[in-house]
Amino acid sequence: MRAVITGAATGIGAAAVAKLKARGYEITAFDIREPEDVDLWVKVDMADPAAIETAAARVDGPFDCLINNAGLPPREGLSGSILAVNFLGLVKLTHCLEPKLANGAAIVNTASRAGAGWRENIEQVKRLFAVESVNDLDRFIADERIGHVAAYNLSKEAVIAWGVANTERLIARGLRVNSVSPAAVSTGILDDFAAAFGDRMARNVARVGRPGTPAEVADLILFLASEQSSWLKGNDLTIDGGMSALAACDQLGL
Repeated sequence: MRAVITGAATGIGAAAVAKLKARGYEITAFDIREPEDVDLWVKVDMADPAAIETAAARVDGPFDCLINNAGLPPREGLSGSILAVNFLGLVKLTHCLEPKLANGAAIVNTASRAGAGWRENIEQVKRLFAVESVNDLDRFIADERIGHVAAYNLSKEAVIAWGVANTERLIARGLRVNSVSPAAVSTGILDDFAAAFGDRMARNVARVGRPGTPAEVADLILFLASEQSSWLKGNDLTIDGGMSALAACDQLGL
């Protein structure tokens, strides 16, 4: 079995690499930092479409799964980079690697619980879909009047919606796509999320007892990448320790 993964050097990506390796996968990693325990590292800046195209040309398929995990947190001053890496770069690499995916291969995209409002925000998501170049992002951000937190939320909304929008097209090609949406996870960027979402995140973590672990999210990613989930197509699976259920109880008075 052969896997491609982005964002493999740290956090959820590193945990996924360890689990893939334990299951005997040959792993190709696309990352700006060198990850451990992979068979091939292709250095690439996921904010640079030309670099992504060059990097994708360096590898040969067929691959059994593509795990799009690279992402930037909601950090002040990074709005353009967040949209470029978290969404535009993900889509660019996926399109470049689609011809190198085996029949029946799985695409797994790391989204976020922060993208849960994609249906309510679908018109702005569609406007992001229409952005053709990273060079247009500054104008998009100005026109939409969004800061780094809104850019992060939008990037993850777009990841979820892109999977839904491309499900039928990918089925016709013998491929399938799903996404995972973690809530707070104890990685090196947890502080960025605490700063961005403040007391709301702290309360949610306190109510469910703890943040998630990278290994727990990686387990779900590997399930979606495996044949065990072959009839799951176009879904977003939330992994949040119960946060969404508690929020629904509050909202609905259950």
